[in-house]
Parts: sequence; structure tokens; C-alpha cells
Amino acid sequence: MRRAIRVSRVDGQSVRESLRTQLWPIPLAAVVLALVFGQFLPFLDERLDDSLPETVSGLLFGGGPEAARSLLETIASSTITVTSLTFSLTVVTLQLASSQFSPRLLRTFTRDRFVHNTLALFLATFVFSLTVLRSIRVESSAGASFVPEIAVTTAFMLTIASVVGLVLFLAHLARQIRVETMLRDVHRETSRTLERIYRDQGSHPEGSALQRTGGIPLRAPRSGFLTRVDEEALTASATRQSVLVSVDVAPGTSLVKGIPVGRMWSTSDAPIDEERSAEIAEEVLGALRTGFERTSSQDPSFGLQQLLDVTDKALSPGVNDPTTAVHALGHISAILCSLTDRSTGSRTLRDDEGAARVHLVLPTFIELVELVMDQLITYAFTDPRTAGRTIAMLSEITASATDAGSLARLAAPLRLQLGRVRTAIGKSPLDAAIQQNLTEKLARIRAGE
Repeated sequence: MRRAIRVSRVDGQSVRESLRTQLWPIPLAAVVLALVFGQFLPFLDERLDDSLPETVSGLLFGGGPEAARSLLETIASSTITVTSLTFSLTVVTLQLASSQFSPRLLRTFTRDRFVHNTLALFLATFVFSLTVLRSIRVESSAGASFVPEIAVTTAFMLTIASVVGLVLFLAHLARQIRVETMLRDVHRETSRTLERIYRDQGSHPEGSALQRTGGIPLRAPRSGFLTRVDEEALTASATRQSVLVSVDVAPGTSLVKGIPVGRMWSTSDAPIDEERSAEIAEEVLGALRTGFERTSSQDPSFGLQQLLDVTDKALSPGVNDPTTAVHALGHISAILCSLTDRSTGSRTLRDDEGAARVHLVLPTFIELVELVMDQLITYAFTDPRTAGRTIAMLSEITASATDAGSLARLAAPLRLQLGRVRTAIGKSPLDAAIQQNLTEKLARIRAGE
């Protein structure tokens, strides 16, 4: 019974996220529909036969069986060739994005609906033409000839649509491989994730670790990345088992099988024996989803890491593209500025009666800033433009905190980051005049405080 409950609780959002990043679901659905309609339309042709009005029949295919076969064979062969070309262009684009920018950006291409729909159109046209081709009959002793006029005309219209789709796909691909487009897509996806995770506005105190000692450890059932936590299922399990659960790792963390990822405590007078502990742990851990790669579903730092990867790659000697790094830093700054007045950090989930049941660890705003600054301190201060943009980012973060509580909460951590930047400027290989200019920019931020 418990097994059935766990299976029925598979997170629909995780399934949708997985399907969105795969190239095959929409094209496969289109192939199935093409098979169905490729069987149905010839049947409809036979039923209607010569009962169609002349105004309609005049628009349909008017050739004989040989002409229909020749047309469908041409459509099928040319469509599968174009489909191969489309796949090749997509693979080349993925390789370019991986080598030039970051391997983590491949998800933005594999989840592109335009690519999915274009491949679906090409494959549907190919399968539909082959299916209809089977229904064409020439006159023989076995029976009269038959040409499914509606189906052949539909195949022709699908071919025209495929030609238009190919032109639009090439234009779309040329736009998608631009770094500005990729940075924009990552920015949008990250903003949606952060708005979903950090829903509360205002300068609330940032969450802290659960102030409890001991507890029964919860060990990772498998290795991989923690992709998401099914909060509803986890809260329901903790309530049903009368326990308080602390998940001590945030989504995006790399897990190793057997290593503790959380703890639990009994909230009732009855102690938890070893056998019941194993049952509860299995049910509770069933709400933690793992995968072989990080996703943006609940991972607040994944988008920032993607943008940082682009920044670091652009500053590498093999690429040497500081302009791209500056653009990426602009997106990073915008994302961080959107969080200054939000309540970040750990969250507590409660049951219907208001009792705490689950404690979730999430990065605070300060921790996200540190994630960004740790990499920028290492790489950004070898170029004057990226160094200046890093200083401007700290100034923008300071200016974006409009709430008095947020200003007070961020003052000390930002002063620490400004001190790190001053040290990085002094140790950088930049010219003395450039260092002086950057130091003056730092001083203006301090004066503005």
C-alpha cells in the first residue's frame, strides 16, 4: 500500500520539466497523429467518393494513381532529407554553444519549442506521405483504381508548410545562437525560478539553520543532483508519521548515495525504533527528486552559475571576449537586484494546524552574492571592463535595496565585498592608472552609503 502511495505521488512538475528538455516527445506525438490521419483520410476519401461538390473537388489533387505515387514518393524522400539537415544544424548549434559559451546552456536549446515543432512538422509530413502511399491502387483484375484525393492534397499542403517551416527555422536558429539571446533566455528562466522560490516580499529576517541537535539522519538513496523537493508530499509524509524533517541540502547540490542529506525528529511521545525509522526515511526520501544534471526547477543558483560560466569562458585566454562577459554581468546584476527586497534563505513548511513539519535549506541573498563574487574576484579583475562592471554591480545592488530593513541587512556583507574588490584591484595585473580609476569608483560607492 505504501508503495502504491509513493508511486502515485510522482511529481507531475518533474515529469513536465523532464519532457520539456527532451527533443523526442512532440515529434513522436506528431508521428503518431500522422499515422492515424494517414489511415483515416483515405478511408474518408472512399466514403465520400464522388459526392463532393465541384467547387471542392476542383481544389483537390486530380491526377491518376501513378502521378499520386510519384508525388508522395517525392514528398517523402525530400522531407526526410530536410529533416536530416535540420537535425544536423541543431547538433552544430549545440556544439557551438557548448564550446563557445557553456555546456550548461544546452538545456535552452533542447527545450526550445520552435525546434520541437519544426521537427514534428517534418516527421509528420514524411510519415503521413508514406502512410497514404500504401492506400493508392492501380486498376487491375483485383479491382478499380483508387486515389485518395483529400489525403494527397493534405500531403501537398504539409509539404508547403514544411518549406515555410524550414525558412522560419533557419531564421530562428540564427537568432538563437547569438549570445545575447542565450543570456536573455537564462535571465528569464532564472527570474521565474527565483520568483517561485522566494515568494515573500519585504525585509524579513533571512532563514537560518534549524536550531536542533541530534536527530535521525536521512541518507541519500542514490547519487546525483537534488533537482527538486516535492514540498506537498514531504509535508504530508512528515505529518502522517508525526515527525519534523530537516532537508539540509538545497536543490542543485550533488548527492552521494549513503551520505546524510537531512535529519528527522519525532514530534510525538512515542520514540522511533530502528524498523519504523527505516520505513519513515524511505517514505520521506521519496519526496526528494534526483537527476544526473542540475535543472532550474527549484535551483535558485543554477541560472547564476550558467551566467558565471559564460563570464568565465569569455575571459579565458582561448576566447578573450570581455564584451560578452560584461553583458553577462549585466544580467547577473539584474537578477541579484531583484532579490534585495525579498525574503530569502531557509523555509519552514507547516501542516494544516500550523505546526512546523519540514525545514528546507535554501541559499540566502548574501550566499548568492558570495557565489558570484568568489568567481568574479578570481577571473574578472584581469580586464578593466569586467572589473569596472563588477564594481558597478555592487553599486546597483546597494541602490536597489529600497527597504530600510534590507539596507541594514545588506550593509555589512556588501562592505565586505567592497573590501575584497579593493584587494583584488591591488593584486591585479592592470595598469596603475586603471587601478586608480577603479579605486575611485569604489570610493564613490562607499561615499554613497
